[in-house]
Amino acid sequence: MPCRLSGTKNHHFAKLRFHDFQRVTVSSARLKVSSHSKKRFVIALKYDGENDYRYLVATDLTWRTQDIIQAYTLRWLIEVFFEDWKLYEGWGREAKQLDEEGSSRGLVLSLLFDHCLLLHPEQIARIESKLPAYTVGSLQRKSQMDVLLEFITSLLEFPDPGDKLKELGELIKDVFQLMPSGKHMIGRDLGRLGPTASLKYCSAG
Repeated sequence: MPCRLSGTKNHHFAKLRFHDFQRVTVSSARLKVSSHSKKRFVIALKYDGENDYRYLVATDLTWRTQDIIQAYTLRWLIEVFFEDWKLYEGWGREAKQLDEEGSSRGLVLSLLFDHCLLLHPEQIARIESKLPAYTVGSLQRKSQMDVLLEFITSLLEFPDPGDKLKELGELIKDVFQLMPSGKHMIGRDLGRLGPTASLKYCSAG
């Protein structure tokens, strides 16, 4: 919106993520917006370090400027959800999204995974204590280390841990087999990558 808002510029501190605050330069006015044919609450804001203003247009004229700015920062929480979703919950690299059905299954799996992590004992303790919940990534890494430690503990309880470890090593070779990659050029018939003399007439005219 290429317009200049009249009025005094104010400085606010907006809470971005967690407990981080950043200084914001703000101008606001309730203006008639021609494209909407209505009066709107227009807010121009610029965070420290930015050169250009960004504009917010609110339809409810009864809100305060500070409240709108604070509500605007909450929209970035969905980006945090998407990050967890793709990196840790199977929606991105850990899911095979084949067609509509495969995509739906990946979505259901990731949401179930998210629900399971909400029931993690340490997560429940945080929520019941009215504290910010732990991130999905940190809970996932903690769970992986817990499983590893539990495995080592159970392994040491065997009469001969060394033999048991060798046995498990053979099982791992059978289950986790290395597969040849199909993205390399070795073994591919590239054919004759070049012009064909008898087809030179095709390039004429």
